[in-house]
Amino acid sequence: MSAPAGPDPDPVLAALRPPEEVLLGFTRALRAAGVPVTADRAHTFLDAVARLDLGDRALVRIAGRAALCAGPEDLLRFEQVFAEYFDPRGELPRPRPAPPSPSRALESLSEDDAGSGAQGRDDDVVRARASEVEVLRHRDVAGMTAAEKARLESLFAGLRPRVPLRRTWRHEPWRRGDLDARRTLRGSLRRFGEPARLEHRHRTTRPRRVVLLLDVSGSMTPYADVLLRLAHVLTQAAVRQGGTVETFSVGTRLTHLTRALRTRDAERALVAAGEAVPDWSGGTRLGETLAAFHDRWGRRGLGRGAVIVVFSDGWERGDAALLGEQVRRLRSVAHRLVWVNPHRGKDGYEPVQGGIVAVLPYVDDFVAGHTLATYEELIEVISRA
Repeated sequence: MSAPAGPDPDPVLAALRPPEEVLLGFTRALRAAGVPVTADRAHTFLDAVARLDLGDRALVRIAGRAALCAGPEDLLRFEQVFAEYFDPRGELPRPRPAPPSPSRALESLSEDDAGSGAQGRDDDVVRARASEVEVLRHRDVAGMTAAEKARLESLFAGLRPRVPLRRTWRHEPWRRGDLDARRTLRGSLRRFGEPARLEHRHRTTRPRRVVLLLDVSGSMTPYADVLLRLAHVLTQAAVRQGGTVETFSVGTRLTHLTRALRTRDAERALVAAGEAVPDWSGGTRLGETLAAFHDRWGRRGLGRGAVIVVFSDGWERGDAALLGEQVRRLRSVAHRLVWVNPHRGKDGYEPVQGGIVAVLPYVDDFVAGHTLATYEELIEVISRA
């Protein structure tokens, strides 16, 4: 890509050649700052800048905002990275000092309190660690740094989901419950008609199937990897408890991810699931993909009597009426329908999107899904379903 000639080329952009390296370096800096920049978005950014005046910083900034930001939550981070990366007063690139790790911070805290005694230092460290975990539990995962997400992964390992149970028509002997007339009569016959002890029975329970539908469109990219990790935790818990969790990704296509997530190792499972999704960070056609799920899987029994959990922010590029109709069809076969919206628990949020308005009449539980604390609450909702 050759840069068009401009009257006053930007001194920072002109200092390095070729310009592709500068622009691709900027996309890598954005990705390191937590903005979900995919390869397609980076190529779109390069194509857009190739048609502009490379020396015009404002045009490059506008092209970057349009091509590289997946949602409103990315704009603030984009502006910060852009201002630092294309700073004409410095050199490119400028290394950013690494933030102190939580362990270093806790060590420095204990060193500052050296005069208060060993017992006081231990108490302060314990309180500091507890406070750090509590803050992390309530922090939006979309705004976490790489170090915080690594810490969050260890907290996910501590989740203990319970599969929901359903009552069957089979009975088993029990200490109390309904009178078991047949066993009582047999006991009396064994005693030659003498009165026997009254026997009781109750209906048995079996794990209820759980179906997870994960929206992997561009607006859900900041949460997609965490939701896959949550799906892996639920899948492994169901395997241990004799239940079943089926997972699908929905966006522009429907992809079955259950086999990948049944791998015990979390990292291998997430890599396999990510490679299986062809429409990662793409568009949103929830109505069509939910229709495909219902026609191919729902009516065949996978969704019948199951707890269906949809993870989506409700941004629908297609017909919102079609989305509402498909959710109504899902609700007609499911035992319970749960909709998880990452923006549900944020201050000032109102369910005004066309997709959300269309599906709310058919949803049993409309819950938040942007922090570890909300995922813990979601696990309880699923367990009690």
